[in-house]
Amino acid sequence: MSQIPETMPAVAYRKSLPVDDAESLVDTTLPVPQPGPRDLLVRVEAIAVNPVDYKIRQSNDPGGEPKVLGWDAAGTVVGVGAEVESFQVGDEVFYAGALDRPGADSLFHTVDERIVGHKPASLSFAEAAALPLTSLTAWEGLFEHLGLHTDALKQSGTLLVTAAAGGVGAMVSQLARALTSLTVIGTASRPETVEFARRMGAAHIVDHRRPLAPQVREVVPQGVDFVFGTTGTEQNLAAYADIVKPFGRIVAIDDFGPVEIGLLKSKSISFHWEFMFTRSLHRTADQAEQGRILDQIARLVDTGILTTTATTDLGKITAEHLREAHRVLESGKAIGKITMTGF
Repeated sequence: MSQIPETMPAVAYRKSLPVDDAESLVDTTLPVPQPGPRDLLVRVEAIAVNPVDYKIRQSNDPGGEPKVLGWDAAGTVVGVGAEVESFQVGDEVFYAGALDRPGADSLFHTVDERIVGHKPASLSFAEAAALPLTSLTAWEGLFEHLGLHTDALKQSGTLLVTAAAGGVGAMVSQLARALTSLTVIGTASRPETVEFARRMGAAHIVDHRRPLAPQVREVVPQGVDFVFGTTGTEQNLAAYADIVKPFGRIVAIDDFGPVEIGLLKSKSISFHWEFMFTRSLHRTADQAEQGRILDQIARLVDTGILTTTATTDLGKITAEHLREAHRVLESGKAIGKITMTGF
C-alpha cells in the first residue's frame, strides 16, 4: 500500500444546517483510512446519493467534527486486509457500505468485503454506483420479507409499489417484473415519473396524490396480494387494510410515527420492516448474503435483465454538487438516482 497517499479529498459536514447553507456540506481533506482484517480499501470512482444522506445530515449533528456521508459507491480495490478472502487489488466493486462507519464521499474508503459485490462489467462506475442500496433494499424486501420466489413460474399475483419512480421503487418494479409473474401497480403523479415507472416495470400507474384505494380497485377489483411501501405508509395504512387481500403481506422502508396496526388484523395481513443496514449494524452471521445479492444483481445487469436506475450525473464529487443532490432529494421530486463521478 506504499502508493496510497496519507491524506485524501472528501466531502463532509460539521454541523446540521439547511442544504442552502454553504457550510451544510464542505470540501475537506482527511487521513486515508486503514483497512481492518476483513476490509477492502477502495479508491472511489463514483457515488450515488440517497435520502438516508440528507436525513442523517439533518438529524445527526457531529458537533464540529467532520462526518462523511454517502452509502452508494463503485470503485477499484487498492488494498486488502489480512483476512480478506474474496477480492484482490485491482478488482472493480460496488456496495452500499455500513451506516455506523464513515460514508464513501471520499477518494478512499474502507468497507467490509462481505457486503461488497463485483461491479457489473457492462456498466460505468456511475451507472453501477446507482444500484447497491436500492437493489439490496428491493431484494431483501421482496424475497426475504414478502416471501416471494426468484422463479417467475412460482409466484403470481399483484404487487403495489409506492413512489415507483424513486430509486427503491424502480428496483422493486424491475426485480418483480424480471424474476416473478407478479403484476406491478406503481404510484406516480407527474408525466415524467409515470413514464419512468412504466419503463422500470410498472404495468399500471395510480396517482399517489389522490385517494389510493378507489384507484387500485379500478385496476384490480379483488385487491392486491403484496405492498412494497417506500413512502406514505402512515397515510396509506387504512387504504392497505382495504385493498390487501386476506393473508397478504406489506413491507415498508419509510419512517413514520405510531400507526393503527390493528387495522390489519381481521385479514391476517402481515407487516414487515426492511432496513438494508440491519445486517451490517448488528454484525449478523449472514452479512455475506449482501455480497451474494450484489453479485446476483451484477449478473442480471450484465445479461440485460436489469438496468441501472442512474438518471442524472452531476459531474465531479464536490460539496457544491452534493448540496444540489441533497436539495433535489429533499424536494421529493427526484427520478431514479443522482450520481457523481471522480474527484
